[in-house]
Amino acid sequence: MKNHHNNYLLLLALATIFISTSGALGKYIELPTPMIIWFRSALAALFLYIFCRYKKFNFRIKSKRDIPSLLLSALLLGAHWISYFYALKLSNVAIGMLSMFTFPVITALLEPLFTKSKFNPIHILLALLVLLGIYILAPEFSFKSTYVKGILLGVFSALCYAIRNLILKRHVHAYNGTVLMMIQSLVVSLALLPVLISMDTNNIQSQLPYLLLLGLVTTAIGHSLFINSLKYFSVSTASIIGSAQPICGIVIAFIFLNEVPTLNTFIGGTLIMTTVVIEGIRSKKT
Repeated sequence: MKNHHNNYLLLLALATIFISTSGALGKYIELPTPMIIWFRSALAALFLYIFCRYKKFNFRIKSKRDIPSLLLSALLLGAHWISYFYALKLSNVAIGMLSMFTFPVITALLEPLFTKSKFNPIHILLALLVLLGIYILAPEFSFKSTYVKGILLGVFSALCYAIRNLILKRHVHAYNGTVLMMIQSLVVSLALLPVLISMDTNNIQSQLPYLLLLGLVTTAIGHSLFINSLKYFSVSTASIIGSAQPICGIVIAFIFLNEVPTLNTFIGGTLIMTTVVIEGIRSKKT
């Protein structure tokens, strides 16, 4: 049992690292945001379909009653991606990722409304500690700047992501997590298909390597691992552990985009990482 827990914790940690590449890639790719998200979802759907066919996973929807919630969760994922990438473009990787990472707090507050679970004071406390870390991490900004818009879009992205995860939690035991991610990516790509008609595609060739990374590593692999972790962890636990993503994202942005972290980044990051370790140990005992 101990080995199973450690294995799932490792997979969730890998998911956290892979998904955290979205910040630097979203900031770096020089294409309109809706177009980036279309390529992200379409490439992810293709990669995941090939993998699912290779593994001979079952694609069949088991009940027609599942279709509305699966479609809604996919559209929420699309809204999360678009608003998050706009937040990155309007601010920087640190602000965009940190504002979006209010989603563990939102998840902890909303989870009892979606499941039979009761409010867990420990989850609320840990989520508030994460929020405090995020507050410390965020640099000062002027309300006249685009940073405010970026933060508001980041929080909206967090709301969409939290609700999407809570909806998917109902399906992870009935469907393979990789199949669910493939379906969601396909729905998002179909919903954004008109984007290709209305936007300039001249710069795609130079951006294709980064779009491939975004589609394969960040989305296909990272999000599939995260969805599969929901079979073992509650959404609140997975969300709080995943709060290490801003730290990883800020480090990646420092290395590849030369975005230098401040002292507040280290202080807030230490608080978040401490919370992640506490939740990892606590979840092992439950």
